[in-house]
Amino acid sequence: MTNTDSDNSREWAAQAYALLKKRQEEQKQELKNQEEQKQELKNQEEQKQELKNQEEQKQELIDIESKENLSESPKNLSEPELGDFDDNFTWSAMVLAAQGKKINQISIDEIDWLTKLRKGLEETRKGFVTELLDKLGDDPLTPESLDELETLLIRADVGIDSTDKVMGSLRKKLNEEVVGGEAGIKFLKKELKLIIDKPIKNSGTDLLVPQKGKLNVWLLVGVNGVGKTTTLGKLAYLSAKSNYKTLIAAADTFRAAAVEQLKVWGERSNVDVISNQSKNADPAAVVFDAINSAKKRNIDLLLVDTAGRLQTKNNLMDELAKIKKIIDKKVPDAMVESLLVLDASQGQNGLKQAKSFAKSANLTGAIITKLDGTSRGGVSLAVSEEVNLPIRFIGAGEGIKDLRPFNSYEFVEAMIADK
Repeated sequence: MTNTDSDNSREWAAQAYALLKKRQEEQKQELKNQEEQKQELKNQEEQKQELKNQEEQKQELIDIESKENLSESPKNLSEPELGDFDDNFTWSAMVLAAQGKKINQISIDEIDWLTKLRKGLEETRKGFVTELLDKLGDDPLTPESLDELETLLIRADVGIDSTDKVMGSLRKKLNEEVVGGEAGIKFLKKELKLIIDKPIKNSGTDLLVPQKGKLNVWLLVGVNGVGKTTTLGKLAYLSAKSNYKTLIAAADTFRAAAVEQLKVWGERSNVDVISNQSKNADPAAVVFDAINSAKKRNIDLLLVDTAGRLQTKNNLMDELAKIKKIIDKKVPDAMVESLLVLDASQGQNGLKQAKSFAKSANLTGAIITKLDGTSRGGVSLAVSEEVNLPIRFIGAGEGIKDLRPFNSYEFVEAMIADK
């Protein structure tokens, strides 16, 4: 990026920041006005109550207060605040602009997420991009620098197959023309995006969302410890916030804490949880009850938490098969997705899990969690290339909002952002 381009980008980002700042101040003023109106109405109500018998007044005030507390108990989560006008904001704004967003279409929520994604992938980026840029500067790529890049990609858990594909393309380009450092990074981004996009395009679905008019059943599978139950809770929040009628089936009955954990997430998301409190209850029976409930309520999306570990791998797969059999029998026209939850920090171990589950669980996609703080975010590419799984969602943070639909452009830009 030239200095002129950089100046223009920062000026554009500054305009976007000013607009968001103004919008946020207007929203705060509107909220303040609403609170003042509420207070005024409350004062008027209290004055009316004073005309009544004191005993009746006390009782009515208690009832009013109880109702207000109940209505406000599942409080809406506060919207993210606009931070400083810094490099993170500028980078996030430019990523949105590159995808066709106008200045007045950018939201604080989008900026907040992209900032978290960029920060989350910082360790991965330090592992090879920063080191590579330090060595290259804007000097032309050489066979030696490509060897160095190959080592750095493997170290970031991008995987052998993905690395071979990228390096093959780069070496071919280098044989045809002189490639500077900046052009090399741009080409690298393009190649990595192609790898991630391939299974997504092959699936025929760019963005995974529940289909209206049918029951959508999403099974979340994966070993214990990868954040499967937490991810399901965040998905429930995302789905409910997107105005899909959502229900949770707590079918990981072999881990008692999973059921209680899901109930907490359900309360936070205002999504009901179907469960069975009996010890070692049949997971398929829980799914059976959940499907019945979903049909009665015209639910759009049923999220099913499944067991992460049983006595043997065969037992685990048998349980998944039983659950799928129930779904096929009860709702043969349901849109079923089997989504593997992977912990990015596990690197190659996570890749082995993906290969194992892919063989026996009829997977249709992957959810990559715990991207924040790991240097192994490159495993996402290995999952795409070596397991041919489309990545559907990614998580970069502990908050309920820190899980989003996967966007390959944003991911690669965050992974290979300039210093």
